[in-house]
Amino acid sequence: MAYPTEAVYGLGCDPFNEHAAKRLLSIKGRAMDKGLIVIAANPEQLEPLLLAQPEEIMAPVLHSWPGPNTWLLPAHASVPVWLTGGGDCVAVRVTAHPLAAALCTTFGAALVSTSANASGRRPARTAIQVRRSFGARVDYVLTGLTGGATHPSQIRDARDGRLLRAGDSGPGAARP
Repeated sequence: MAYPTEAVYGLGCDPFNEHAAKRLLSIKGRAMDKGLIVIAANPEQLEPLLLAQPEEIMAPVLHSWPGPNTWLLPAHASVPVWLTGGGDCVAVRVTAHPLAAALCTTFGAALVSTSANASGRRPARTAIQVRRSFGARVDYVLTGLTGGATHPSQIRDARDGRLLRAGDSGPGAARP
């Protein structure tokens, strides 16, 4: 499925459904070793993916949510390789976008969220752009406005605060 997020349309699926995740990667032309971001409506939806962390690591993470802030956190050993990219962490975010959050709430769990674009191309910012890019390869497009952020979420490693991808510097963006 495709749906609006804070900055762009995202492509998503059940993060534990191997067939759906591999299909999504194929649609994007994305290598599995890059991993995938997982979004949630609240931090509790991410708990099945994450190892418990000390308060000093989690405080800045929780303070930055909901919002356009993705964090790499140590993953449970059971987290699939298509989410971790073969590493020991998973990229997670509690979304501030009301439609994306509603999808997670309705589904009852976190969802994969990767930008709606073929690898190397610009991400879609409208439902029409999604349909033009992917046609019937995407089963469902939830129509709505993106959140107005100008860049995809920033990504930080929660263990050391290292910035891995710069993101929107608007309200709610995490600071070092």
